Amino acid sequence: MSATEKAKARTEQVAGKAVKKAAHVLGNETTAAKGAALEARGEAREVKEKGKDRLTG
Repeated sequence: MSATEKAKARTEQVAGKAVKKAAHVLGNETTAAKGAALEARGEAREVKEKGKDRLTG
């Protein structure tokens, strides 16, 4: 996995989790869903990069 893509994936996961938790505390379910989506996008990016590593490695 390229270092840049790995960093992007981890950043999206952490930011999404933070947004989701803060939104739940504040009672804003729409923003919580957006945070969950961001976290899921980071996880998907990580899976994609790991798959690429397996194919090329």
